[in-house]
Amino acid sequence: MEKPYVIGIAGSSGSGKTFFLKSFLNHFKEDQVTLISQDDYYIPANTKTQEENRLYNFDLPTSIDRAKFHEHIKDLFDGKTVIKEEYTFNNPNIKPKMLEIKPAPILIVEGLFIFHYTEINEILDYRIFLDAEESVALRRRLTRDLVERGYDRDDVMYKWVEHVVPSYNEYLLPYRSSVDKVLINNTDDPKIIEEATNEICTQLREKLNLI
Repeated sequence: MEKPYVIGIAGSSGSGKTFFLKSFLNHFKEDQVTLISQDDYYIPANTKTQEENRLYNFDLPTSIDRAKFHEHIKDLFDGKTVIKEEYTFNNPNIKPKMLEIKPAPILIVEGLFIFHYTEINEILDYRIFLDAEESVALRRRLTRDLVERGYDRDDVMYKWVEHVVPSYNEYLLPYRSSVDKVLINNTDDPKIIEEATNEICTQLREKLNLI
């Protein structure tokens, strides 16, 4: 198998990465594109007490099993299928699924630290940075964490101020000026994301001769 065309997608929390990825993937057949997400490589913290979990900083590069993440990306390069249990953010109400990540001509690598991890950044062919104003991003984060993950509001705000924003400023923002595409997503109008993914995917199809 030839080396896949690797697209790195990163963005601030609440920038709309999830919707962007769904829209992007919808432009291709299942065997044309595959996705590997940094979020599935968190080092398990389910042995911690509730208070320890509240104080633990998940927004540091050391919270990820960096070696395993890189190893699985290399496996996809070698044409191997990766079997990995999804990470459920310590939510006891969610039963983790087994993920089957198959090699494909287009490989999407997604995560907060993918530009910071040198060994991953250097294998990316195209880099996309999603961003949003802090107030917009916080509103989206609150909706996600309170409703979808069942977190306490005080915990969410503590992590936002102490962990999320400082980590974004240190480990992601410095790379904003060196990526191929910056997408500002300050509204909840899906057309912004849909138009952006349509433009990028049309160019990719031509570049890679995908029907």
